Amino acid sequence: MAKRAAIYTLGCRLNQSESALLSDRLEQAGYELVPFDEPADLGIINTCTVTGEADTKSRKMIRAFVRRNPHAFVAVLGCYSQVAAEAVAEIEGVDLVIGNGEKLRVLEYVSEVKRERTQIVSGRISREDFRIETDAPSSVVRRVNLKIQEGCNFMCSYCIVPYARGGPRSRELENVIDEARALVERGAKEIVLTGINVGAYRQNGHSILDVIDRLNDLRGLARIRLGSIELTTIPDGLLERMNDREHKLVPFLHIPLQSGSERILKLMRRTYTAGEARTFLEKACKEAEDLCLGTDLLLGFPGETETDFQETAQFFEDSPLVFAHVFKYSPRKGTPAADMDGRVEPTVLNERSAVLRRLVRRKRKRFHQRYVGRVAPVLFEQSDNETWTGYTPNYIRVAVTSHENLTNTIRGVVLLEPHGEHMRGNLNE
Repeated sequence: MAKRAAIYTLGCRLNQSESALLSDRLEQAGYELVPFDEPADLGIINTCTVTGEADTKSRKMIRAFVRRNPHAFVAVLGCYSQVAAEAVAEIEGVDLVIGNGEKLRVLEYVSEVKRERTQIVSGRISREDFRIETDAPSSVVRRVNLKIQEGCNFMCSYCIVPYARGGPRSRELENVIDEARALVERGAKEIVLTGINVGAYRQNGHSILDVIDRLNDLRGLARIRLGSIELTTIPDGLLERMNDREHKLVPFLHIPLQSGSERILKLMRRTYTAGEARTFLEKACKEAEDLCLGTDLLLGFPGETETDFQETAQFFEDSPLVFAHVFKYSPRKGTPAADMDGRVEPTVLNERSAVLRRLVRRKRKRFHQRYVGRVAPVLFEQSDNETWTGYTPNYIRVAVTSHENLTNTIRGVVLLEPHGEHMRGNLNE
């Protein structure tokens, strides 16, 4: 009988991409993959540490798996393991702790039986460009993340990521294309390029544009999407490709700006001003038709005043940004911001977060209303009682009702009305 393995992934698209690779390797090794809440012989928790809440949730998921599976082998990977290996090892039931340098080799360290003492595999985080060996037989029925880059050296004052992921390095271009080709052969219609700082991709003279153009040549691939890209790394020519209807790069940009306050951006050690960000966003919407722009906004940075917050809210309101992921600042030990004075009271931070989230909902709805009555191609991914959901090229989530099996198909949809975070529509028969 095949051993059962379960994986739980916290955090970013890069973690999701790495967990997908691990899932394939587990299957190749003869494991049966099961949902995380079902009994398993092996549990893998791929952790995040970008906020204190992420640390807490990582610990919670580890303990939950151990309670359900007291005799299972438990391996904890990822960013929290990288920066707090000893703390993770102290959690009862954990057998193996692996940082980011060795996480994809986890199966080499997995034992058939639980260990008497937790093994910590710290491993040096390489500074070299890298390859990822893949030979995955399973099918792909939705958007798939493709890791092309790792690490960052921007050293923003609040961010733990450079300590957890190391400096920037890029995946060999031919290795990227080989995996992309295999993913398309397995059914992938949309590939999302992922990394800590994908715009920093530099490999043997190649840039992110070379990756995009090589993917554009893959027969069977319908869409290329960027997961997230830093403002100062967006290359000339990217918007031109998004506006080219013959190019597979979709009109979507997620740019983590973090704040709209000039003062706070400087304290954060960001590499641009709010004015520069606004200028680019307005330029982008003029150059790429139907472009959807999203961002991350970090509230409650040490010393943030009501005036700073209002500047951020006004920046978002006045800009062409469509949506934002709103985060509350969490001090990360070892970062400069952790030692700064001026913590924002939790009640004030909650109020600011609620105000900004309401603003985000209004702007998303206004964006959706622009598309009422239009027909858009939707790549469908999943269903719930014959309600199918998927995304347009510019990232409008669409729901339709159909008796057909729409899994992993691209269909024209008449967009009818906004409904919460998505739009309702009918198949364009």
